[in-house]
Amino acid sequence: MNLISQALPGQFRRWLVAACLVLFIPGAAYVVAGYIMADDLKGLALVGIVVLGGVIVVAIFNNWRNGLYFFLAWLLFEDFARKFLGNNMAVYFAKDIIVAVIYLAFFTAYRKRRKEEIKPFRFPFRVALFVFVWFGIIQIFNPASAHIAFGILGVKLYFYYMPLLLIGYYLISSESDLRRFFYVNLSLMLVIVVLGLVQSIAGPRFLNPAVMADDIRLLSETYRVAPVSGVIVYRPTSVFVSAGRFADMLIVAWMLVFGFGGYLLLKHRRGRIFAFLALALIAAGCLMCASRGVFMWTLGSTIVGSIAFIWGAPWRHGEALRVVRTLQRAFLGVALAVVVLSFAYPEAFLGRLAVYSETLDPRSSANELVHRGRDYPLKNFLAAFDYPRWPYGYGIGALSLGGQYVSRFFNVRPVVGSVESGFGCIVIEMGIGGLILWIVMSIAVLFHAWKVVLRLKGSPWFPLGFMIFWYAFVLLLPMTFSAMTPYQDFIMNAYMWLLLGVLFRLPKLALSASSQSSPPLQQFPGRWSH
Repeated sequence: MNLISQALPGQFRRWLVAACLVLFIPGAAYVVAGYIMADDLKGLALVGIVVLGGVIVVAIFNNWRNGLYFFLAWLLFEDFARKFLGNNMAVYFAKDIIVAVIYLAFFTAYRKRRKEEIKPFRFPFRVALFVFVWFGIIQIFNPASAHIAFGILGVKLYFYYMPLLLIGYYLISSESDLRRFFYVNLSLMLVIVVLGLVQSIAGPRFLNPAVMADDIRLLSETYRVAPVSGVIVYRPTSVFVSAGRFADMLIVAWMLVFGFGGYLLLKHRRGRIFAFLALALIAAGCLMCASRGVFMWTLGSTIVGSIAFIWGAPWRHGEALRVVRTLQRAFLGVALAVVVLSFAYPEAFLGRLAVYSETLDPRSSANELVHRGRDYPLKNFLAAFDYPRWPYGYGIGALSLGGQYVSRFFNVRPVVGSVESGFGCIVIEMGIGGLILWIVMSIAVLFHAWKVVLRLKGSPWFPLGFMIFWYAFVLLLPMTFSAMTPYQDFIMNAYMWLLLGVLFRLPKLALSASSQSSPPLQQFPGRWSH
């Protein structure tokens, strides 16, 4: 079910290129000359980014699939340009323009293929999703909202990347497409992880400008203190403007490499070395990022994923041993990362270990596991009901990420304070009805995703499918209960919807492989027939 690569008519594309040549290039040359004469390197960099963006836009109109990879690369490395250009908001919103162009190119191609009677993808949880989206859009006009800009911001953060569900579904039409998707994403993430590992040793001066913009200075220079020993460790940011965003990316990367590595080890010989090295490096990044949340989420996901892989193994056909070997190699990769770090950088490694053990070990006098994992988020959730408008809310976006920029630009102040619980944030923004709809939508998404995972049970695609389901579960429910920041982090948000589309595509790949009588699936002819 391939979509055509030519998203727009050839004549339109020629006119578009001609307009760029006539209007854009002379103006850009004039601007560049002015920056050169003024010795303004930041200005030159901005012009370069604009030119690159123009090239990307033309490429997207030519082929939306390649455009998606441009978008993902920009999504992951955008902050690197942003922090070296003084937190320029033009850079921040560039990804939204790029993804809008992808949507336009994709839906244009999709409409053309519909004329060829292509079967559309009707995702089964669309009713619950559309009701929540409708309710959120209505909340833009909540009479208690401080400004309509807060509502627009909230709608963007909640809903803007949801169409990536369709993009992910139609992106994957073969196993080669599937492998390419994960190879590209893991390669980009590995670059970021390696840079973060170096920064965790070298300190905040690496990868950060000498003079940081006021809005992001504190975000890039955060430290964690071990409460008993007093050891102080730096929390790396890698290419991002904050340690929290790097930590969120590590969680996504671990889910990807753990699921994709299981698929490769069960289905293909090629790429196993890459998966093993990727798993070891990402495990090292999770350890050295000094984030207790990353440590706990990745550890818990590893345990749950390992149990699920064994449960979902094709026991009837003697393939369970391969699953056990897959898990052995995964644990070997983690052990290798620990050993290398402990011998190469013992001080830095032991400092992080002290932070984890002194704050997460139940035997420690400074243990915070129960407080941070249960009591603190529950207290913040209940605090949302102290606001008088908890039944109705103060409008979507009232507490959303980036609200400080709206306040500054429009010279308005939010009408409410803040709570760290994500569920509490939804109550304050959209009232108790919004929280109910969020839970209903999440349950609907997870219920139908789990049905797909069950269809993949006993096949090489099961590890990958389960980890996508698990990632969606973790982000939509427990993570969002604790804080709204993870879901509103554009990396975690975009990848969740994109991966859900990939998940719903996997049964069709399995059915296609079965019809071609590939050896791994000859053993399961009945499983894919319904």
